Amino acid sequence: MTANGSAPSPLRVAIIGSGPSGFYAAEALQKQDAAVEIDMFDRLPTPFGLVRGGVAPDHQKIKSVTRIYDRIASHPGFRFLGNVTIGEDLTRDELRRHYNAIIYAVGAPADRSLGVPGELLAGSHAATEFVGWYNGHPDYRDRTFDLSQESVVVVGMGNVAIDVARVLARTVDELVKTDIAPHALEALRESKVRDIYMLGRRGPAQAAFTNPEIKELGELIGADIVVSPAELELDEHTLKYLAETEEREAEKNLRTLEHLATIPRSGKPRRIHVRFFVSPLELHGSGRVERVLLGKNRLVPGTNADLRAEATGETEMLSAGLVFRSVGYLGVGVPGVPFDSRSGIMPNTAGRVLSPSGAPSVGEYAVGWIKRGPSGVIGTNKPDAVETVEALLEDAGAGRLPVVVEAGRAGIHRLLAERGTRVVSFDDWRALDALERSLGAAAGRPRLKFTRIAEMLGALGPGRSQGVGGTHHP
Repeated sequence: MTANGSAPSPLRVAIIGSGPSGFYAAEALQKQDAAVEIDMFDRLPTPFGLVRGGVAPDHQKIKSVTRIYDRIASHPGFRFLGNVTIGEDLTRDELRRHYNAIIYAVGAPADRSLGVPGELLAGSHAATEFVGWYNGHPDYRDRTFDLSQESVVVVGMGNVAIDVARVLARTVDELVKTDIAPHALEALRESKVRDIYMLGRRGPAQAAFTNPEIKELGELIGADIVVSPAELELDEHTLKYLAETEEREAEKNLRTLEHLATIPRSGKPRRIHVRFFVSPLELHGSGRVERVLLGKNRLVPGTNADLRAEATGETEMLSAGLVFRSVGYLGVGVPGVPFDSRSGIMPNTAGRVLSPSGAPSVGEYAVGWIKRGPSGVIGTNKPDAVETVEALLEDAGAGRLPVVVEAGRAGIHRLLAERGTRVVSFDDWRALDALERSLGAAAGRPRLKFTRIAEMLGALGPGRSQGVGGTHHP
């Protein structure tokens, strides 16, 4: 290390985003033999990103990973600054004056479109909206979905698509035991949904869901699962791929799907139909979605040994009054920071953000989905963050990081106070967390979430949130 990283001159790092990748980056920094001050920013008052706003409410065990993040936040030198939007409350240039390095952990909050006629009809939605809605994310809290429709299409074969299908198929008795947002619980209580169609453009061996997720669909109390044995038949290209690959997830998924195809329907009130080799070509309806025109596909060799879907020319029409597209998340740029809008990531090499010239943008780094695209599970972000932090520390050791112009941590506080930004600290978040859990306990639930930012700030009261300190550093 150079002068930065010593007790008199700690390495000052800003992390933008408080999801898993941001916390794993903070943890990797904390494990170094160096003095590091970390300020983690989030535009919401609540931390944890998709763990809070994306993980399905009936997957409480997965959410327990926040205990690790809570420990990271308790580390000396860490501060959480919630309710701060980069690009509005603070600019990139201001961050560069106050920190030796900036790590962008902003995820991929947008969604990819289908690009088909009728996609903008009423009743056609991004899965991200529905997921945010049932999880009480403030951005989506006031969305509405017409659950009076009996037939729903979910386009996609990833874990998010399965989450959407599963939440639609759960009974209210199951959902009431979770932390699903109250407004979503009440809407789902009145749901008339009976048939849920999950559509995959390729075959069962190419599905992106993980094995525990597809297994769970066969265990639902209130829904039968329908899988066509004919759509599980493998072509020669897939058989060749399975014989050559060392990856066993596809084979496990196939065995599970074959088992699910043998389970007879038992007359449960809802049905989940898992379909392969079909793509939506058009959404039809008079003012709103009423039907989906499907094109049937076959697999053909593509680039890099991948198999791609090719249209056969055969079509079918499926009645559906509600469509959720779940064909991938898409990153969104941070004002002033290099960004590739086509791929939805910050161009980077091993986490070093690259300027338009292709040279590293000194002192700027990316982690998580904004670095590599929306892939992997929560744990995937840990080695990803380690790689980025190693690059940052290598640059620090070589003296390549910028010198902090505005010394001391109080400068950021002054800027935000001058702008009237009400900053939420990690201690404030712990107070909100305790309130949510207390309200939930009274209702026999894990927690009752605050779903609007004004509610969160109001619950903290006028005397709180004025400082930007963490647990150890007011």
